[in-house]
Amino acid sequence: MKYAILCYNDEAAVFSWTKEEDDAVMARLNVVHEKWEKAGKLKPSIRLLPTSAATTLRKSDDAVLDGPYAETKEQLLGFYIIDVDNLEEGLAFARELTAANPGGAYELRPIMIYNQGS
Repeated sequence: MKYAILCYNDEAAVFSWTKEEDDAVMARLNVVHEKWEKAGKLKPSIRLLPTSAATTLRKSDDAVLDGPYAETKEQLLGFYIIDVDNLEEGLAFARELTAANPGGAYELRPIMIYNQGS
């Protein structure tokens, strides 16, 4: 079963980290990434730029807006695609991510369609 793991956190806090703090978090996350990648479970993982770099196309009136669609306390900062046996295995991956990078939340959402690209 494939899941998207959506990574939410306080963008202001995360993007205020020093390079050293960011590198330390990424090094801890990389340990988790390598483990799951070797097992063939980790698919694409994406780290997004801040919402200040976002552009939103509002479908109802074709308006193009600077910034994110919604104002929220925590922002979507990235996501993973994983291919696991079941939800429990997906939660195990998310718990390892949490241990490496506390704060925020990880939302697991089953994927209906997955195109690997061309």
